[in-house]
Amino acid sequence: MSVDNSELLDRVRGRLAELGGEPTPAKVAAALRSEGRLVGDSAVLEVVDALRRDTVGAGPLDELLHRVGVTDVLVNGPNEVYVDTGQGLVLTDVRFPDDAAVRRLAQRLASTAGRRLDDGSPYVDVRLTDGTRFHAVLAPIARPGTCLSLRVPARTVMTFDDLVTAGAMARPAVDLLLDMVAARIAFVVSGGTGSGKTTLLAALLSRVASCERIVIVEDASELRPDHPHVVSLEARQPNIEGAGEIPLRKLVREALRMRPDRLVVGEVRGAEVVDLLAALNTGHEGGCGTVHANAAADVPARFEAL
Repeated sequence: MSVDNSELLDRVRGRLAELGGEPTPAKVAAALRSEGRLVGDSAVLEVVDALRRDTVGAGPLDELLHRVGVTDVLVNGPNEVYVDTGQGLVLTDVRFPDDAAVRRLAQRLASTAGRRLDDGSPYVDVRLTDGTRFHAVLAPIARPGTCLSLRVPARTVMTFDDLVTAGAMARPAVDLLLDMVAARIAFVVSGGTGSGKTTLLAALLSRVASCERIVIVEDASELRPDHPHVVSLEARQPNIEGAGEIPLRKLVREALRMRPDRLVVGEVRGAEVVDLLAALNTGHEGGCGTVHANAAADVPARFEAL
């Protein structure tokens, strides 16, 4: 028997839902017998593995998320799963049986973060317990099927030596940036999506004096500098009833009351720019953040647009 028989798997899944608990071999064998299927031990274990992939972790995406170097995993319906390892998107051989399987995975991941995902609320953007940023849009809003986007948190902080070795920066530029950090000059890191803004900012914050307190405010927690005194605040979206929102701008104001030596806004993208600029001009030296802009010369205009 092949676990590609999605109709049978759905029926077995329904039987197990009535019984409750984990899909053990004994329960799976009983469910298969109730469906009139007499199978051997290897087939039972095959079904158990398939069902557990549906109920544990990120299912068939788990291996991709734990693969060294992967920064993003993107799912475009059941037949297209891409990964980004920093060299552009690459199509993998991972497939889902059908769009219903993608939808089930999306709903389960959303539920682990306490969010609802259904036809009445067909999209979600949350951070999972392991730090992975998860975004989903259900079909038919999304085509060619339910779309998932998972941003994997950095497992290690790249040092400036790493950046120089990789050819991302020249040594004179590194020395200039380190002098800027030591002088407590306010700065922003600008660039396009995936250009390494967060990587560079984390490397810079890792070189802040250990006696200083860094308070980071982010829409989704991504910055993890190698520093002994870091406090992070993360914004929260409203729930389905429209309550419980904690906007970035509110958190910037709260951060200012937490005696930061360095106030950091992970990504400036809205009205919080007003509070950040006000703080940087009223004695909070050494503050910083990132902003989407095509070039450094575009940053002032970008701030004005926000």
